[in-house]
Amino acid sequence: MNSSIPKVLHHLAGEPLLGYVIRIAQQLTDQYGGTVRVVTGFASDQVDPYVESLGLEAVHQTEQLGTGHALQTALDRHLIGYQTLVLYGDVPLVRLADLESLLKAGSKSLAVLTATVPDPSGYGRIIRDENNSIIGIVEHQDATEQQRSISEINSGIYAAPTALFNELLPHLANENSQGEYYLTDCVQLSVSAGHQVTGVTGSETSVMGVNDLVQLAELNQMVQADRREALMRSGVSLVDPSTVFINGPTIDIGSDTVIEPQVTLNSPVIIGHNVTIGFGSHLTDANIGDNTEIKPYTVVESASIGSQAIVGPFARLRPGTTLSDAAHVGNFCEIKNASVGEGSKVNHLAYIGDATMGSDVNIGAGTITCNYDGASKNKTTIGNDVFIGSNTSLIAPVALADGVTTGAGSVITMDVEAGKLALSRSKQINVEGYKRPKKSKD
Repeated sequence: MNSSIPKVLHHLAGEPLLGYVIRIAQQLTDQYGGTVRVVTGFASDQVDPYVESLGLEAVHQTEQLGTGHALQTALDRHLIGYQTLVLYGDVPLVRLADLESLLKAGSKSLAVLTATVPDPSGYGRIIRDENNSIIGIVEHQDATEQQRSISEINSGIYAAPTALFNELLPHLANENSQGEYYLTDCVQLSVSAGHQVTGVTGSETSVMGVNDLVQLAELNQMVQADRREALMRSGVSLVDPSTVFINGPTIDIGSDTVIEPQVTLNSPVIIGHNVTIGFGSHLTDANIGDNTEIKPYTVVESASIGSQAIVGPFARLRPGTTLSDAAHVGNFCEIKNASVGEGSKVNHLAYIGDATMGSDVNIGAGTITCNYDGASKNKTTIGNDVFIGSNTSLIAPVALADGVTTGAGSVITMDVEAGKLALSRSKQINVEGYKRPKKSKD
């Protein structure tokens, strides 16, 4: 990968490659029971914390001696009556249906997931006898020219009774160009021991691995295309599908929603019905109610927006923001860790941070909550039906009760009781004969 990031932690459509594999493994264990173990070796100091964050066990392969050795490291030899399924952290798009077929075929003997592909370069080739039975797998680097012409490939994905793996693995040898213990040699060993080996043909997608950033980009295009199509078939309109990017596993969008070009959605994202997401918007961890309009170039991160709200253009909603129904946040406004009540408006060039705002509040242009005193964040509380004049500075901690009005240009440092007008301007002075400074010609 030519990267300091281990391959399995590179992101595919917003999620580490390994995350895809773990998720499908957990789907199987949820359905059939069992345990997921992740064998780590190279860069385990980065991979193990990710695995453990998902509540799974990371088994460390101290020496990277091949796939056969990796399975030996992970295998629980006491689970005699169980079945073992082997998946790979860099083969992220394996399909559940293919794995269920593989598990069925591998209930009593070794089963191998295979696929026929137009370009088998780099993959192990499936070797069959005259009766079309699998008798071996040869790695690309060890294959003859004749064997390299075979287009049926080994996915590396196996299922077999655990007892059979326990029987075969001790007999693996490392007499190959890599000096490694190949799991693929279990096929030949199984045949030699008189056991049947079944090949289960899967989809080409199920066996696609990632070996470099070019292949990662190719898989990303496939995933994005599938997700776009699924959204459109569910009633979501993508104006220019190829420019919309849908990242992560949790994207839920209601019908009649329109997504304009150049939009990025990063999971989790929940969007209601009849919503418009404007050109160039970027949403991460967002929850948006029905009939809301997100205007162009809006950035939303870890925020919730109610129904019939209007946000943007060029607005930024930062983590902890909650907009109630029919709230308005306009151009070049930033909201952070604040709640905006129903029908309230923050329409122009304002910053509202660490604040609670009631319903039907109007925030004038240029207003800011001065929430940071250099050491800690402080809260601003604004009641219902409050009118904040343009260019007001609210020095937190401060509270404005219901019905308060502030004069434009005021600096509010003290709490204001209900219904009062708060002003804090100095007296205007007009100086006669004032001479404006001029630049020197020197």
